[in-house]
Amino acid sequence: MRDNTADFRQLFLADIPLIDVRAPVEYLKGAFPTACNRPLMDDAERAQVGTTYKQRGQEAAIALGHKLVSGDIKAARIEAWIAQVKANPEGYLYCFRGGLRSQLVQQWLSDAGVQYPRVIGGYKAMRRFLIDSLDEAIEQSPLVLVAGLTGTGKTEVISALNNSLDLEGHAHHRGSSFGRHATPQPTQINFENQLAIEALKVRAKGVQRLVCEDEGRMVGSCSVPLNLYRAMQEAPLVWLEDSQENRISRIQADYVTNMHAEFSQLHAEPEAAFAAFSEYLLNSLLRIRKRLGGEQHQALDALMQQALAEQQRSGDESLHRAWIKGLLEHYYDPMYAYQRESKQARVVFSGNQAEIIEYLAELAINNQHGA
Repeated sequence: MRDNTADFRQLFLADIPLIDVRAPVEYLKGAFPTACNRPLMDDAERAQVGTTYKQRGQEAAIALGHKLVSGDIKAARIEAWIAQVKANPEGYLYCFRGGLRSQLVQQWLSDAGVQYPRVIGGYKAMRRFLIDSLDEAIEQSPLVLVAGLTGTGKTEVISALNNSLDLEGHAHHRGSSFGRHATPQPTQINFENQLAIEALKVRAKGVQRLVCEDEGRMVGSCSVPLNLYRAMQEAPLVWLEDSQENRISRIQADYVTNMHAEFSQLHAEPEAAFAAFSEYLLNSLLRIRKRLGGEQHQALDALMQQALAEQQRSGDESLHRAWIKGLLEHYYDPMYAYQRESKQARVVFSGNQAEIIEYLAELAINNQHGA
Protein backbone atom coordinates (compact mmCIF):
# COMPACT_ATOMS: atom_id res chain seq x y z
CA MET A 1 0.00 0.00 0.00
CA ARG A 2 1.13 3.57 -0.67
CA ASP A 3 2.10 5.39 2.52
CA ASN A 4 -0.19 7.78 4.33
CA THR A 5 0.81 11.35 3.47
CA ALA A 6 1.30 14.77 5.01
CA ASP A 7 2.63 16.26 1.75
CA PHE A 8 -0.23 18.73 1.38
CA ARG A 9 1.62 20.80 -1.20
CA GLN A 10 1.82 17.86 -3.63
CA LEU A 11 -1.81 16.88 -3.01
CA PHE A 12 -2.96 20.31 -4.18
CA LEU A 13 -0.40 20.89 -6.93
CA ALA A 14 -1.19 17.55 -8.57
CA ASP A 15 -5.00 17.77 -8.05
CA ILE A 16 -4.96 14.39 -6.29
CA PRO A 17 -8.49 12.93 -5.85
CA LEU A 18 -9.63 12.89 -2.23
CA ILE A 19 -12.33 10.97 -0.38
CA ASP A 20 -13.83 13.09 2.39
CA VAL A 21 -15.35 10.75 5.00
CA ARG A 22 -16.73 13.54 7.20
CA ALA A 23 -20.49 13.99 7.55
CA PRO A 24 -22.28 15.90 4.75
CA VAL A 25 -22.86 18.94 7.00
CA GLU A 26 -19.09 19.27 7.52
CA TYR A 27 -18.34 18.79 3.82
CA LEU A 28 -20.87 21.42 2.75
CA LYS A 29 -19.29 24.05 5.00
CA GLY A 30 -15.96 23.62 3.25
CA ALA A 31 -13.89 21.04 1.41
CA PHE A 32 -11.37 20.89 -1.45
CA PRO A 33 -11.95 21.02 -5.22
CA THR A 34 -10.85 17.42 -5.84
CA ALA A 35 -12.73 15.94 -2.85
CA CYS A 36 -15.93 13.93 -3.00
CA ASN A 37 -18.01 13.20 0.07
CA ARG A 38 -18.41 9.54 1.02
CA PRO A 39 -19.23 9.82 4.73
CA LEU A 40 -18.63 7.28 7.46
CA MET A 41 -21.69 8.67 9.27
CA ASP A 42 -24.58 10.77 8.00
CA ASP A 43 -25.54 13.99 9.79
CA ALA A 44 -28.07 12.37 12.14
CA GLU A 45 -25.66 9.57 13.14
CA ARG A 46 -22.86 12.06 13.73
CA ALA A 47 -25.15 14.20 15.92
CA GLN A 48 -26.08 11.18 18.06
CA VAL A 49 -22.44 10.14 18.47
CA GLY A 50 -21.49 13.73 19.36
CA THR A 51 -24.15 13.92 22.05
CA THR A 52 -23.03 10.58 23.50
CA TYR A 53 -19.40 11.73 23.51
CA LYS A 54 -20.31 14.85 25.52
CA GLN A 55 -22.50 12.95 27.98
CA ARG A 56 -20.70 9.62 28.38
CA GLY A 57 -17.22 9.94 26.88
CA GLN A 58 -15.24 8.61 23.92
CA GLU A 59 -15.65 4.88 24.54
CA ALA A 60 -19.44 5.06 24.62
CA ALA A 61 -19.46 7.31 21.53
CA ILE A 62 -17.30 4.85 19.56
CA ALA A 63 -19.53 1.94 20.64
CA LEU A 64 -22.63 3.83 19.47
CA GLY A 65 -20.94 4.68 16.16
CA HIS A 66 -20.24 0.99 15.50
CA LYS A 67 -23.84 0.14 16.39
CA LEU A 68 -25.29 2.81 14.08
CA VAL A 69 -23.00 1.95 11.16
CA SER A 70 -23.34 -1.81 10.98
CA GLY A 71 -25.00 -4.50 8.89
CA ASP A 72 -26.43 -3.33 5.57
CA ILE A 73 -25.57 0.32 6.25
CA LYS A 74 -21.90 -0.55 6.81
CA ALA A 75 -21.85 -2.79 3.73
CA ALA A 76 -23.35 -0.05 1.53
CA ARG A 77 -20.80 2.50 2.72
CA ILE A 78 -17.86 0.15 2.18
CA GLU A 79 -19.22 -0.51 -1.32
CA ALA A 80 -19.34 3.26 -2.00
CA TRP A 81 -15.73 3.71 -0.80
CA ILE A 82 -14.49 0.78 -2.90
CA ALA A 83 -16.19 2.22 -6.02
CA GLN A 84 -14.50 5.56 -5.35
CA VAL A 85 -11.12 3.89 -4.77
CA LYS A 86 -11.40 1.97 -8.04
CA ALA A 87 -12.25 5.16 -9.91
CA ASN A 88 -9.35 7.04 -8.25
CA PRO A 89 -6.60 4.55 -7.35
CA GLU A 90 -4.04 7.36 -6.90
CA GLY A 91 -6.14 9.19 -4.27
CA TYR A 92 -6.25 9.53 -0.48
CA LEU A 93 -8.98 9.65 2.14
CA TYR A 94 -9.33 12.07 5.03
CA CYS A 95 -11.58 12.99 7.96
CA PHE A 96 -11.47 16.13 10.12
CA ARG A 97 -8.22 15.56 12.00
CA GLY A 98 -6.95 12.41 10.29
CA GLY A 99 -7.93 10.44 13.37
CA LEU A 100 -10.56 7.87 14.27
CA ARG A 101 -12.90 8.18 11.31
CA SER A 102 -10.33 7.97 8.51
CA GLN A 103 -8.43 5.24 10.34
CA LEU A 104 -11.63 3.23 10.72
CA VAL A 105 -12.53 3.64 7.05
CA GLN A 106 -8.99 2.61 6.14
CA GLN A 107 -9.31 -0.49 8.37
CA TRP A 108 -12.70 -1.49 6.96
CA LEU A 109 -11.35 -1.13 3.42
CA SER A 110 -8.34 -3.23 4.37
CA ASP A 111 -10.67 -5.90 5.81
CA ALA A 112 -12.40 -5.92 2.42
CA GLY A 113 -9.04 -6.46 0.70
CA VAL A 114 -8.53 -2.84 -0.42
CA GLN A 115 -5.46 -0.87 0.68
CA TYR A 116 -5.90 2.92 0.50
CA PRO A 117 -3.84 5.66 2.16
CA ARG A 118 -5.11 8.57 4.23
CA VAL A 119 -4.05 12.17 4.77
CA ILE A 120 -2.27 12.62 8.11
CA GLY A 121 -3.82 15.54 10.00
CA GLY A 122 -6.94 15.43 7.82
CA TYR A 123 -9.03 18.39 6.71
CA LYS A 124 -7.89 20.63 9.56
CA ALA A 125 -4.18 20.33 8.67
CA MET A 126 -4.82 20.78 4.93
CA ARG A 127 -6.96 23.86 5.55
CA ARG A 128 -4.28 25.34 7.83
CA PHE A 129 -1.66 24.68 5.14
CA LEU A 130 -3.72 26.55 2.54
CA ILE A 131 -4.32 29.56 4.81
CA ASP A 132 -0.60 29.77 5.60
CA SER A 133 0.47 29.29 1.97
CA LEU A 134 -1.82 32.10 0.77
CA ASP A 135 -0.45 34.43 3.46
CA GLU A 136 3.07 33.47 2.39
CA ALA A 137 2.26 34.17 -1.27
CA ILE A 138 0.90 37.62 -0.39
CA GLU A 139 3.94 38.40 1.74
CA GLN A 140 6.57 37.19 -0.75
CA SER A 141 5.03 38.02 -4.16
CA PRO A 142 4.35 41.69 -4.99
CA LEU A 143 0.85 42.39 -6.33
CA VAL A 144 -0.27 44.33 -9.41
CA LEU A 145 -3.96 45.12 -9.89
CA VAL A 146 -5.88 45.38 -13.16
CA ALA A 147 -8.35 48.28 -12.93
CA GLY A 148 -10.60 50.00 -15.44
CA LEU A 149 -14.16 50.92 -16.30
CA THR A 150 -16.90 48.27 -16.31
CA GLY A 151 -16.87 46.20 -19.50
CA THR A 152 -13.26 46.83 -20.52
CA GLY A 153 -12.48 43.11 -20.19
CA LYS A 154 -10.44 42.96 -16.99
CA THR A 155 -11.38 39.30 -16.56
CA GLU A 156 -10.05 38.56 -20.05
CA VAL A 157 -6.70 40.06 -19.05
CA ILE A 158 -6.63 37.94 -15.89
CA SER A 159 -7.37 34.82 -17.97
CA ALA A 160 -4.58 35.60 -20.45
CA LEU A 161 -1.83 35.71 -17.79
CA ASN A 162 -0.03 32.80 -16.13
CA ASN A 163 0.60 34.68 -12.88
CA SER A 164 -2.92 35.83 -12.01
CA LEU A 165 -5.40 35.07 -9.24
CA ASP A 166 -8.99 34.99 -10.51
CA LEU A 167 -10.97 36.40 -7.57
CA GLU A 168 -14.23 36.65 -9.54
CA GLY A 169 -13.82 33.19 -11.03
CA HIS A 170 -13.34 31.57 -7.62
CA ALA A 171 -16.14 33.64 -6.08
CA HIS A 172 -18.43 32.70 -9.03
CA HIS A 173 -19.51 36.34 -9.19
CA ARG A 174 -18.62 39.27 -11.44
CA GLY A 175 -18.27 41.69 -8.54
CA SER A 176 -21.07 44.11 -9.48
CA SER A 177 -24.79 44.57 -8.85
CA PHE A 178 -25.40 42.47 -12.00
CA GLY A 179 -22.57 40.09 -11.10
CA ARG A 180 -24.32 37.01 -9.79
CA HIS A 181 -24.69 33.81 -11.83
CA ALA A 182 -27.69 31.50 -12.18
CA THR A 183 -26.05 29.01 -9.80
CA PRO A 184 -24.97 29.85 -6.20
CA GLN A 185 -21.63 31.17 -5.03
CA PRO A 186 -19.27 28.85 -3.12
CA THR A 187 -19.03 28.95 0.66
CA GLN A 188 -16.46 31.39 2.06
CA ILE A 189 -14.18 28.48 3.00
CA ASN A 190 -14.34 26.95 -0.49
CA PHE A 191 -13.63 30.35 -2.04
CA GLU A 192 -10.54 30.74 0.15
CA ASN A 193 -9.39 27.17 -0.51
CA GLN A 194 -9.63 27.56 -4.29
CA LEU A 195 -7.84 30.90 -4.18
CA ALA A 196 -5.01 29.48 -2.06
CA ILE A 197 -4.61 26.47 -4.37
CA GLU A 198 -4.39 28.78 -7.41
CA ALA A 199 -1.74 30.90 -5.64
CA LEU A 200 0.18 27.72 -4.78
CA LYS A 201 0.10 26.56 -8.43
CA VAL A 202 1.10 29.97 -9.79
CA ARG A 203 4.06 30.24 -7.43
CA ALA A 204 5.15 26.67 -8.21
CA LYS A 205 5.89 27.93 -11.77
CA GLY A 206 8.53 30.22 -10.27
CA VAL A 207 6.37 33.34 -10.59
CA GLN A 208 7.58 36.26 -8.45
CA ARG A 209 4.71 38.70 -8.99
CA LEU A 210 0.94 38.14 -8.74
CA VAL A 211 -1.78 39.92 -10.71
CA CYS A 212 -5.43 40.20 -9.74
CA GLU A 213 -8.39 42.39 -10.57
CA ASP A 214 -8.99 45.51 -8.51
CA GLU A 215 -11.92 44.44 -6.29
CA GLY A 216 -13.74 45.65 -3.20
CA ARG A 217 -13.63 43.60 -0.01
CA MET A 218 -16.75 41.66 -1.05
CA VAL A 219 -17.13 39.78 -4.34
CA GLY A 220 -20.84 39.07 -4.05
CA SER A 221 -21.15 37.18 -0.76
CA CYS A 222 -17.47 36.09 -0.71
CA SER A 223 -15.04 38.15 1.32
CA VAL A 224 -11.50 38.67 -0.02
CA PRO A 225 -9.09 37.33 2.66
CA LEU A 226 -8.04 40.22 4.88
CA ASN A 227 -4.27 39.98 4.27
CA LEU A 228 -4.82 39.91 0.51
CA TYR A 229 -7.26 42.82 0.66
CA ARG A 230 -4.79 44.90 2.71
CA ALA A 231 -2.04 44.21 0.17
CA MET A 232 -4.42 45.23 -2.64
CA GLN A 233 -4.94 48.67 -1.02
CA GLU A 234 -1.27 49.51 -1.54
CA ALA A 235 -0.54 47.66 -4.81
CA PRO A 236 0.26 49.47 -8.08
CA LEU A 237 -2.48 49.48 -10.73
CA VAL A 238 -2.61 49.16 -14.50
CA TRP A 239 -5.62 50.89 -16.05
CA LEU A 240 -7.42 49.08 -18.87
CA GLU A 241 -9.11 51.20 -21.54
CA ASP A 242 -11.63 50.39 -24.29
CA SER A 243 -14.30 52.15 -26.37
CA GLN A 244 -17.85 52.51 -25.09
CA GLU A 245 -19.16 50.40 -28.01
CA ASN A 246 -16.86 47.49 -27.14
CA ARG A 247 -17.76 47.78 -23.49
CA ILE A 248 -21.50 47.68 -24.26
CA SER A 249 -20.96 44.59 -26.44
CA ARG A 250 -18.99 42.85 -23.69
CA ILE A 251 -21.59 43.63 -21.03
CA GLN A 252 -24.40 42.51 -23.35
CA ALA A 253 -22.60 39.19 -23.84
CA ASP A 254 -22.07 38.75 -20.08
CA TYR A 255 -25.36 39.98 -18.62
CA VAL A 256 -27.74 39.11 -21.45
CA THR A 257 -26.54 36.34 -23.81
CA ASN A 258 -24.56 34.29 -21.29
CA MET A 259 -26.99 34.76 -18.40
CA HIS A 260 -29.96 33.70 -20.52
CA ALA A 261 -27.96 30.61 -21.49
CA GLU A 262 -27.20 29.89 -17.81
CA PHE A 263 -30.88 30.07 -16.84
CA SER A 264 -31.79 27.94 -19.88
CA GLN A 265 -29.50 25.20 -18.57
CA LEU A 266 -31.26 25.28 -15.19
CA HIS A 267 -34.85 25.28 -16.49
CA ALA A 268 -36.20 22.69 -18.92
CA GLU A 269 -39.06 25.00 -19.99
CA PRO A 270 -37.95 28.01 -22.10
CA GLU A 271 -40.69 30.18 -20.51
CA ALA A 272 -39.45 29.43 -16.99
CA ALA A 273 -35.86 30.11 -18.04
CA PHE A 274 -36.79 33.46 -19.57
CA ALA A 275 -38.86 34.44 -16.52
CA ALA A 276 -35.91 33.69 -14.19
CA PHE A 277 -33.52 35.56 -16.50
CA SER A 278 -35.85 38.60 -16.64
CA GLU A 279 -36.18 38.58 -12.85
CA TYR A 280 -32.38 38.52 -12.53
CA LEU A 281 -31.97 41.61 -14.75
CA LEU A 282 -34.85 43.63 -13.27
CA ASN A 283 -33.85 42.84 -9.67
CA SER A 284 -30.20 43.70 -10.37
CA LEU A 285 -31.32 47.11 -11.61
CA LEU A 286 -33.68 47.54 -8.67
CA ARG A 287 -30.81 46.98 -6.21
CA ILE A 288 -29.09 50.16 -7.40
CA ARG A 289 -32.26 52.27 -7.58
CA LYS A 290 -31.22 54.47 -4.66
CA ARG A 291 -27.86 55.29 -6.24
CA LEU A 292 -29.40 55.86 -9.66
CA GLY A 293 -32.25 57.99 -8.34
CA GLY A 294 -35.92 57.15 -8.87
CA GLU A 295 -36.29 58.95 -12.20
CA GLN A 296 -33.17 57.41 -13.79
CA HIS A 297 -34.10 53.96 -12.48
CA GLN A 298 -37.57 54.31 -14.01
CA ALA A 299 -36.12 55.26 -17.39
CA LEU A 300 -33.63 52.36 -17.45
CA ASP A 301 -36.27 49.93 -16.18
CA ALA A 302 -38.57 50.91 -19.08
CA LEU A 303 -35.75 50.35 -21.59
CA MET A 304 -34.95 46.98 -20.00
CA GLN A 305 -38.60 45.86 -20.07
CA GLN A 306 -38.81 46.86 -23.74
CA ALA A 307 -35.61 44.93 -24.56
CA LEU A 308 -36.82 41.85 -22.70
CA ALA A 309 -40.17 41.92 -24.49
CA GLU A 310 -38.46 42.11 -27.90
CA GLN A 311 -35.98 39.38 -26.99
CA GLN A 312 -38.80 37.08 -25.87
CA ARG A 313 -40.84 37.88 -29.01
CA SER A 314 -38.12 37.58 -31.67
CA GLY A 315 -34.88 36.51 -30.00
CA ASP A 316 -33.31 39.88 -30.92
CA GLU A 317 -31.07 41.13 -28.09
CA SER A 318 -30.01 44.44 -29.66
CA LEU A 319 -32.42 46.64 -27.68
CA HIS A 320 -30.53 45.75 -24.51
CA ARG A 321 -27.72 48.06 -25.65
CA ALA A 322 -29.84 51.13 -24.76
CA TRP A 323 -30.18 50.40 -21.04
CA ILE A 324 -26.57 49.17 -20.85
CA LYS A 325 -25.40 52.50 -22.33
CA GLY A 326 -27.52 54.37 -19.79
CA LEU A 327 -26.20 52.22 -16.96
CA LEU A 328 -22.61 52.98 -17.93
CA GLU A 329 -23.15 56.72 -18.31
CA HIS A 330 -25.28 57.29 -15.22
CA TYR A 331 -23.97 54.69 -12.77
CA TYR A 332 -20.76 52.79 -13.47
CA ASP A 333 -18.62 55.42 -15.21
CA PRO A 334 -19.11 58.22 -12.64
CA MET A 335 -18.34 55.72 -9.86
CA TYR A 336 -15.18 54.44 -11.58
CA ALA A 337 -14.07 57.98 -12.48
CA TYR A 338 -14.13 58.83 -8.79
CA GLN A 339 -12.17 55.67 -7.99
CA ARG A 340 -9.62 56.45 -10.72
CA GLU A 341 -9.07 59.88 -9.24
CA SER A 342 -8.58 58.50 -5.72
CA LYS A 343 -6.12 55.85 -6.98
CA GLN A 344 -4.35 57.94 -9.62
CA ALA A 345 -1.04 58.00 -7.76
CA ARG A 346 -0.88 54.18 -7.89
CA VAL A 347 -1.55 53.87 -11.66
CA VAL A 348 1.73 52.81 -13.31
CA PHE A 349 0.46 52.07 -16.84
CA SER A 350 -2.62 52.62 -19.01
CA GLY A 351 -3.53 50.99 -22.29
CA ASN A 352 -5.82 48.72 -24.26
CA GLN A 353 -6.14 45.01 -23.61
CA ALA A 354 -3.20 43.92 -25.81
CA GLU A 355 -0.94 46.64 -24.35
CA ILE A 356 -1.87 45.78 -20.76
CA ILE A 357 -1.27 42.04 -21.31
CA GLU A 358 2.10 42.76 -22.95
CA TYR A 359 3.11 45.13 -20.13
CA LEU A 360 2.18 42.65 -17.39
CA ALA A 361 3.84 39.71 -19.17
CA GLU A 362 7.03 41.75 -19.57
CA LEU A 363 6.87 42.84 -15.95
CA ALA A 364 6.63 39.21 -14.85
CA ILE A 365 9.68 38.23 -16.97
CA ASN A 366 11.75 41.17 -15.73
CA ASN A 367 10.80 40.38 -12.17
CA GLN A 368 11.94 36.74 -12.60
CA HIS A 369 15.26 37.98 -13.95
CA GLY A 370 15.62 40.28 -10.97
CA ALA A 371 15.18 43.49 -12.98
